[in-house]
Amino acid sequence: MNSNIISKNDGAVQTVTGTIHPNELGYCQSHEHLFLADGPIARKYPALRLDDLEATCAELELYRNIGGRSVVDAQPVGCSRMADLHLLASKRTGIKVIASTGFHKLIFYPKEHWIHQMDSDHLTQLFTQEIEKGMYVRCDDSKPSEQINAKAGVIKTASDEQGPGGEYEKLFHAAANTAVKTGLTVLSHTEMGKCALEQIRFFSEYHIAPESIVICHLDRVLTDMQYLMEVASTGVYLELDTIGRPKYHSDEDEARFIAKLVDNGHENQILLGLDTTRERMRSYGGAIGLDYMLTSFLPLLRSFGIDNDIIGKFTISNPAMAFSIKTHNQKGEQ
Repeated sequence: MNSNIISKNDGAVQTVTGTIHPNELGYCQSHEHLFLADGPIARKYPALRLDDLEATCAELELYRNIGGRSVVDAQPVGCSRMADLHLLASKRTGIKVIASTGFHKLIFYPKEHWIHQMDSDHLTQLFTQEIEKGMYVRCDDSKPSEQINAKAGVIKTASDEQGPGGEYEKLFHAAANTAVKTGLTVLSHTEMGKCALEQIRFFSEYHIAPESIVICHLDRVLTDMQYLMEVASTGVYLELDTIGRPKYHSDEDEARFIAKLVDNGHENQILLGLDTTRERMRSYGGAIGLDYMLTSFLPLLRSFGIDNDIIGKFTISNPAMAFSIKTHNQKGEQ
């Protein structure tokens, strides 16, 4: 795998332990969840709770020992994120962690949560502070007030099946303004791949370049190939993580989809992750583990004719470019 594709003039990547050159990112899985606090989300969805520092560190050490070097954590501020543990785990294991500011689906926030009361300008200010000064901690049940010396490196957004309008509009507006202001990439959750084009159009209205947009979970449903290829044709990054998840489809079906993307010229847009939960983390008693990509899925990809140079794009050079800070996060100005 060739990890030396990025020129020295490209922007830095911001991790919880500081900014690094993109070439230092190494092998990176682009959508994981390392920690999720015991709170409203975990009580509603127990399989999502990941709040054991020792267990997560053990998982990261398995990942590091097989070749993993970096992880993007997709849990945003005020939504059971445990930024202080991200910092501790990164320091302890040596795995570089890119943490998220931004927001998740509104179903994950109680009706009294502060995110419902904040207007777009205040949300923009909050997200920007997390990027420029440090992430907030212990703010699931109260407005953010305590910051730590660890900064967010990507902006999480999310919508349900209705897309980025309605009650989500102020949140997407804040995230887009933050992306333009800071140069950070947007990591955008789609519900079963739906409304990806609507999200892309929304960000395009803010002149955010496709190279600064990562569309997540596009591979949950693989039945409408024309739609999936239309999304790919926009030039955004395609984060694929329906891997080791037989309730959706087999790994073989996933590999065929990736091979089709490559055949259609999209190899420079593909990012891979596992979207880990408690039920999928071996150190928490789960079924696969953070190293599943390296031990099981990448060998399968090779059997479908995807060679190491192309896999290196998915896991090394594409993440390095996708998550680097763009000096001007706008079309035609990068």
